[in-house]
Amino acid sequence: MHDLSVEMADVMAERRRLIALAYRLLGTLEEAEDAVQETYLRWYRLSADERAGIDNPQGWLTRVASRVCLDVLKSARARREQYVGPWLPEPLPSDALAAGPVDPADRVTLDDTISTALLVVLDAMTPAERVAFVLHDVFALPFPDIATVVGRTPAAVRQLATAARRKVAAHRETIAPVEQHDAVVRAFSAAVSGGDLGALTALLDPSVVLRSDGGGVVSAAINPVAGADKVARFMLGVMVKRPEWELVERPTADGLGFVWRSGDAVMGVINVKVVAGLVTDVWMVVNPGKLSTWTA
Repeated sequence: MHDLSVEMADVMAERRRLIALAYRLLGTLEEAEDAVQETYLRWYRLSADERAGIDNPQGWLTRVASRVCLDVLKSARARREQYVGPWLPEPLPSDALAAGPVDPADRVTLDDTISTALLVVLDAMTPAERVAFVLHDVFALPFPDIATVVGRTPAAVRQLATAARRKVAAHRETIAPVEQHDAVVRAFSAAVSGGDLGALTALLDPSVVLRSDGGGVVSAAINPVAGADKVARFMLGVMVKRPEWELVERPTADGLGFVWRSGDAVMGVINVKVVAGLVTDVWMVVNPGKLSTWTA
């Protein structure tokens, strides 16, 4: 007799891995959880005979979750046009997601795949490129399996993954080593907390860009802020307007980052990209819907 309780336990054991996959494809936990929920609904809509005929439930769930995410990605452009201000991926603490047991030697690579810096790169890819890269390079799915998700030939999927890999490699070549990144971040934090405009400006690349994601829920810059002087004054202006906020260093998948904290409440998360010793990008997320994993 088919043991439904055993089947359910085995299928639900995949949930964390599926959310890890969907987050890397979609960039927010809410969308990832919705995609995984839809995946499970499709599983339980199958008849008992249909489920019994699936030799590899893990593979089935992975393919279906990926297809759901691909559909979401295809509609994302239209939804982003309605978003208030810049859209940024949801920042996560460095240990927030893992696809399963991880060899310590692979930890840096996996952390990188949930970094804001890399997710911004992935977000600029075509949906098919993003799916091919995440499924193959992060989750080690073979190209024939990915082909069934994106509706291409295995050879075409290989080309998609190669194109995506080049873009990721170009990004990784520019970012600073962790030690340099963290040293710049600490100096950045000290300059912001101390209200030192000169010191802060000196840490910023002349073409630095700050993007602030409030989602129309809380106050945030509607347009990107560009240039060292403008970005420095913007950061210090926030501290003047919110003197009760404290800038606290926190480890993130990008390296050292910050949370803006008011008492025990996390009001925002800031990640930066450091290239050649200077900050080239500041990503500030203050949308409360993207801060759930940072609550004190």
